[in-house]
Amino acid sequence: MDERLTQQAQDTYRINQIQMASKEQLLIITYDIGIRSCNAAEKAIAAGDAEQINSNLQRAQSVVRELMVTLNVEQGGEVASSLMRLYDFMYCQLVDANVKHDTNIVRNVRSMMEELKATWLEAIAKLKKEAAKGKKSPAITPQAGGTNFAY
Repeated sequence: MDERLTQQAQDTYRINQIQMASKEQLLIITYDIGIRSCNAAEKAIAAGDAEQINSNLQRAQSVVRELMVTLNVEQGGEVASSLMRLYDFMYCQLVDANVKHDTNIVRNVRSMMEELKATWLEAIAKLKKEAAKGKKSPAITPQAGGTNFAY
């Protein structure tokens, strides 16, 4: 199978995965895109590839913006407000990293994304476990967004 057909198959798989995903799964997919974008930006910085640095950091910025847009601060209270401040900080750091081509800044943001993803995975597992026991627990789910990260 040539490279073009392989890419088309991967794109079709991703589209199906996203279309069939729950809100929780979409949140995790969004974090995964941000983490991958940061990883790619780190490699591009090491290689001195300005075009790829910019492209990957802009994609990571789009991910953080999407996380901000889908966060319901009114319903989430102080936890959501704190998360919004963290997302704002991460976004500003990514802009700074793009200007300075600073791997350490990108690495720090990636690390924050990885920790947040792990925390959400734990929360989702706990909610599923409680739901399986028949307990009614408050839903902690993001609102639906609509950013296309595949530029």
